[in-house]
Amino acid sequence: MQTVWLSGAELLAVLRIGLGLWWLESWHHKDKKDWFAGGGIRWAAGVAAQHRWPFVLRSFEAVVQPRARLMAYVVAYAELALGLGLILGFLTPIALAGGLLLNLIYFLLMIHDWAEQGQNLMMMLISGVALLAMSWQAWSLDSMWGLFL
Repeated sequence: MQTVWLSGAELLAVLRIGLGLWWLESWHHKDKKDWFAGGGIRWAAGVAAQHRWPFVLRSFEAVVQPRARLMAYVVAYAELALGLGLILGFLTPIALAGGLLLNLIYFLLMIHDWAEQGQNLMMMLISGVALLAMSWQAWSLDSMWGLFL
């Protein structure tokens, strides 16, 4: 691959780090006090209740609502862990696969919101490319320690 400035592996690292910053911002912009007090789960419950696909509400009621406090922490700290993992390049393939899954869940929950759809689709695309192109080959703890070669 010919590039103008950075190598292909370095360009993929830039993409990976940018995705990590996106996840970190997703964590950062949350009002943590309200989120952990149930605000995020109440918002998601309202979205699920009005969803066009009945299985979304049933799944939400079966999986999330009985564990609302735990799920608030899981979502927020998953976003933080994904962001840090991608920025540092630590356990990168796991972070990319986890982010792909979390974006897919967000995508399904927010199927009616085109702005959210665009963001989730773009993040899924970047995750897929970064995963398949092994974006941890440059500027990562994984490459420094010889992981996932």
